[in-house]
Amino acid sequence: MAKIVSVEVLQVNLKPKVKRTDAVQSFELQETPMVRITDADGVTGTGYSYTIGTGGSSICKLIDDHLAPVLIGQEAEGIEALWRSLFYRIHALTVGAVSTLALATIDTALWDLHARKAGLPLHRIAGGAKSTIQLYSTEGGWLHMDESELVEEALKAKEQGFGGGKLKVGRPHVAEDVRRIGAVRDKVGPAWEIMTDANQGFTLEEAIRRARQFEELDVAWFEEPIHADDIGAHRRLAASTSLPIAVGESMYSLAQFKDYLASGACSVVQTDVARIGGITPWLKVAHLAEAFNVPVCPHFLMELHLGLCCAVPNSRWLEYIPQLDLVTRSTIRIENGQAIPSEAPGLGIDWDWDALQQHIVHRQTHGSAPALADTPS
Repeated sequence: MAKIVSVEVLQVNLKPKVKRTDAVQSFELQETPMVRITDADGVTGTGYSYTIGTGGSSICKLIDDHLAPVLIGQEAEGIEALWRSLFYRIHALTVGAVSTLALATIDTALWDLHARKAGLPLHRIAGGAKSTIQLYSTEGGWLHMDESELVEEALKAKEQGFGGGKLKVGRPHVAEDVRRIGAVRDKVGPAWEIMTDANQGFTLEEAIRRARQFEELDVAWFEEPIHADDIGAHRRLAASTSLPIAVGESMYSLAQFKDYLASGACSVVQTDVARIGGITPWLKVAHLAEAFNVPVCPHFLMELHLGLCCAVPNSRWLEYIPQLDLVTRSTIRIENGQAIPSEAPGLGIDWDWDALQQHIVHRQTHGSAPALADTPS
């Protein structure tokens, strides 16, 4: 096995192409921490995570000061050992978003390096369970949109072959949410899935109230209805409604998912590879959910989650939100609403290094990395 000889830490800032709002926040800026790990054989793996506007510099600082230096000289193929050693190195900071996003940036780079050296795409080296995954669109359902916009975007997504679309909920009164969902349901018909997402915006009482109203509209799931820390409230909500309860994007450890699943507090798992700490723990969450016969429908990061969804048997939906098209040479392949993973070795992301150069706001090298433009795609 080849040892790690260099680690390069970058921050790349990307502006969203469309306005994105939900019940509690706006997506202002995608700060994208990146890591490029090169081993003694000269092979480089690239990994990344993200924020929605703040904290990117803190993640990069944590990697630069406490994680990247200890990677030098370590065996690059020892991914599980490296993840655990890095986790315990910053154990006093866990569990939380900054630490897991930092770990994910490194872990995804190690998996990219591992897959490249093996000559295999991520979806095959991580499991190879399926060749496609069904897409649903989130880009046409933001909370600021009026009913006519929601209907127009839903019909467009349906025509493009998407199997469903997500609508943000959390307007001041339940009647407003019902009217918005109903307007879309009337136009798309009964066979097209409508996912709803509250972004943790409700109390238990309000979540129960809205779920009862949403049931009549046959929504596919009710996502993050209550703050993610409150497992008991989610359990009570799940027991009160026929709607599937979806959680995961705001959970940062395998243990949190274990507690939710064991207590019957959710029926859809939306683990986010960046927020859970990388591919290594993401696969553990997915297989844990499989043991409970619960589907995995990951949050965001569609370019990276595509390979992971096709690696495991219990994936059901991939969320369509383009995020890397400013800095990649190609987008994901879509046929009849199904996303098809790349067969190229690695994560399957075709980075455009010339374009990426224009968005870098931080760069630090540990060891001696090759020039950015020299990195193979």
